[in-house]
Amino acid sequence: MADVTSEKPVVAHTITKPIEDLHEHSETEGYVVDADGRSEGIKVAADGHTRLIPQPSDDPNDPLNWSWTRKHVILFIVSFAALLPDYGSATGAVTLLPQAEFAMSVRLLVTLLTRIRVWNMTPDHVNHSQVGNVFMLGAGGLFVVSLSAYFGRLPVMFYFLVVALATAIWCAAATTFESFMAARILNGFFSTVSQAGGLMFIYDMFYFHERARKINIWAAFIILSPYLGPLLAAFMIATKPWPVPFWVYTAETALALVLTILFVEETFYDRRIAPSTQPPRGSRISRLLGTSQYRSRHLRNTFGQACSRIFIVIAKPPVYLASVYYLLTFAWVVGINTTLSIFLTPLYNFGPKQIGFFYFTPVVAALLGEVAGHWIHDLLAKQYIRSHKGHFEPEVRLRAVGISLPFMVVGLAMLGQSLENGWHYMATSIFWGLYVFGIMITTVALNAYVLDSYPEASGEVSAWLNMARVLGGFIISYFQVTWAEKQGTKKSFGIQSAIVAASFGLIIILMVFGKKLRVKSGALNFRTA
Repeated sequence: MADVTSEKPVVAHTITKPIEDLHEHSETEGYVVDADGRSEGIKVAADGHTRLIPQPSDDPNDPLNWSWTRKHVILFIVSFAALLPDYGSATGAVTLLPQAEFAMSVRLLVTLLTRIRVWNMTPDHVNHSQVGNVFMLGAGGLFVVSLSAYFGRLPVMFYFLVVALATAIWCAAATTFESFMAARILNGFFSTVSQAGGLMFIYDMFYFHERARKINIWAAFIILSPYLGPLLAAFMIATKPWPVPFWVYTAETALALVLTILFVEETFYDRRIAPSTQPPRGSRISRLLGTSQYRSRHLRNTFGQACSRIFIVIAKPPVYLASVYYLLTFAWVVGINTTLSIFLTPLYNFGPKQIGFFYFTPVVAALLGEVAGHWIHDLLAKQYIRSHKGHFEPEVRLRAVGISLPFMVVGLAMLGQSLENGWHYMATSIFWGLYVFGIMITTVALNAYVLDSYPEASGEVSAWLNMARVLGGFIISYFQVTWAEKQGTKKSFGIQSAIVAASFGLIIILMVFGKKLRVKSGALNFRTA
């Protein structure tokens, strides 16, 4: 049967708005959020005065016009998919101890049959599969956003999750360390799709005044994920062989893929094109596979433009400085998480169950950070808007980092003290929780800042923060254990705490000079958002 879309007359997709309009705020004025006294012809929120940014079209296919339920179903599926990369990565942080002693040869018949043979590797050597996976979580994100700028959001998410599922199965079924390590590296690259690209979906579906809270939800899944993985895996390996947690991770990846197929939509919508001349959306399956988006590719970036966007964005000083700050503060999250079982086992004589219980603390801390952030970021924004006649500057988002800084500095320093001095495990747990609470607030603030600064580059700014996050963790994972063994945790964690404190100078620079840096470096002027 002929494709009915090919039989329709060619429609001229007239560009009705200039590229500059993709930049949602004036470099000199910032965002004009309060429409009081300027509301004629301007669409506002239910409160009657908050200006909707961007202004929605009258097209029901405009994601800004979708129902609350439809938007939030997509948000939670994207957030769940964003949980998978660090969840799967950190699962290896607990299983590395039994993996160092055993390897499982797996045959899948009606039941899972196993036999044990020795790998004869140190835990630190097995940890190399972990750091390879961590690095690819960042590198994969750069490809995600470049491909999404050309092919669309939905098909990239779909295809990456398909390969993520295949490599998750490979991880669980691997019979040699070399095979397992290869599977882990590839899984890291493809599983990161929603972690790196989540801001694109948030930008597409939600208004400016809603985004901080939606980022808070998405970030909570990301921050929780490296703790949920070890928590559940620790209980599993207490009675089950080490591949079992990876089979559970495989099932979770399969769930994310199924939910994506059933409910996630293509959220890209070109606001430069009049609703009456928007390109045909095509069928559901064509949008999922990307054939519909491919037909309208001439209206978006060329492939070269899509690939160059990522480099143009990191050249902007606000994005670069924010990424460096995130690298210097988040690196210790990954470093601690991938090696903590090595510290806890000899110090407290913990077995797998005790390590599992220990991970309840960062889970609770991340949830408390999500709840606190739900109010903190909005309160800071609203206070500034009230005192500046309805105007808002992106740098205001960074004030939340000042609130989170003491929690991170104190948490890291005292965690090192507790581990070296052999304090009660409850003290160690609380100090770890303080740091996690702080990093949750910081994550939302930085993502909101770079998104507000360059909204038309939602994917690119998200990918660079993600790259900074995992690059720091990749580096520290290689020498976290040997560093602590050589200098002691009191000194090594104390240095980490000092680095976090000193790096706050970058935030001060952005708060004071961020606007000047944005104006001087100019707008991105991308062809599409």
